[in-house]
Amino acid sequence: MLRSPSSGSVTVLGECVADAFADPARSGPQELALRVLPGGGPANTAVALARLGTPTRLRARLSRDVLGTLFRSRLAGTGVDLSGSVDAAEPGVLAVASLDASGQAAYTFYADSAADWQWSAAELAGASYDGTVCLHTGSLALIRQPGGSRIEDHLDAVREQVTICLDPNVRPHLVPLAAYRERLPRWCALTDILRLSEDDLALLLPEATPEDACDIWHALGAPLVVITRGRHGALASLDGRRVIVPAPAVDVVDTVGAGDSFTAGLLHRLAALGHLGGRLSALNLEDLADACAFAARVAALTCSVPGANPPSAEQAARTAAFERL
Repeated sequence: MLRSPSSGSVTVLGECVADAFADPARSGPQELALRVLPGGGPANTAVALARLGTPTRLRARLSRDVLGTLFRSRLAGTGVDLSGSVDAAEPGVLAVASLDASGQAAYTFYADSAADWQWSAAELAGASYDGTVCLHTGSLALIRQPGGSRIEDHLDAVREQVTICLDPNVRPHLVPLAAYRERLPRWCALTDILRLSEDDLALLLPEATPEDACDIWHALGAPLVVITRGRHGALASLDGRRVIVPAPAVDVVDTVGAGDSFTAGLLHRLAALGHLGGRLSALNLEDLADACAFAARVAALTCSVPGANPPSAEQAARTAAFERL
C-alpha cells in the first residue's frame, strides 16, 4: 500500500554543474557555440524527485556568478527547496560534454577551487532534518577536498535520523581511482543504499561480477546495493537477496542524467511504500522490485529527451498505463 510522499521529504546534498553541449547549428570552422544547461548529479536528482512529487531540499554551495544564477532558476522553478543551500563566493562548475553515436556523454570539467567543494563543518551542521526521511549524496562533492571528508563526517552525525543513500558517480579524470577505492569502505559503512552504474563498477572492481561486487559491499556495511546496467536494466541486492528488473524499450536521445533520474525514481517509490526514514528493516524483495521498475521507467523517459530533463509524475504515470495495455 502506498503512502503519500508528502509524509516525508528527501534532502539532497551535493553539487550543481553547468553542462555545455556543442551547438553545430551556430558553430563554424573557427567558432564553437555551446548550449549550456544546468545539471550536476545531485542537482539532477533533486529536480527529478521534485518533478515526481516528493518534497525535496537541495543543500548545495551555489556560486554568485552567472552559473549560480542558472542553477537557482532551474531548481526554484522546479519546486526544489533551497533553504539549506549556501550563497558562496567561489565560482560554479562547468562541464563540456561530448556525445558518442549511442548518446553516451563524456565530460571535460572546469572545476578547480569551485564553490561545491568548500563545505565547512559549520555550514553542514546549519540545517535541520526535521521531516526528512532520506539524505542522498555522492558524486564529486563527496570525493573532492576539502569538503568531501566533512560531508562524510556529517553523514555519520545524522544517519540515526534519516536513511542514507549514496551514489559515488566515479570520475577518474578528476579524482584518482585510488581515492575512491580508499574511501568506499567508509561510504558503505555509512550508507543504507549504494546506487552506482555498471561503469562505476568496472572502474572500482574491474575483476568482479555485479553479484560479487554486491556481496563485497554488503560485507562492508551497505544493506542495499543497486547497480544500473543501461539497456540491460538494473540489479538490486538486499543483503544478498537479488532482483533484476528490465529497462523499458526507448529511443535513446542521450543518457545525460539517466542515472540520477533512476536514483530519484527509486527514492520516490521507496518513500511512497513507507520504507525510508530508518535502516530499511521492513523492505522486501517485492517492494524493491516495484521501486526499481518504477526507477527504470523514470530513467528511460529521461533518455528519450535531450539533456537531464526528467519526467513529471503525470508523464511517468501515463507511460506506466501505456505499458499495461
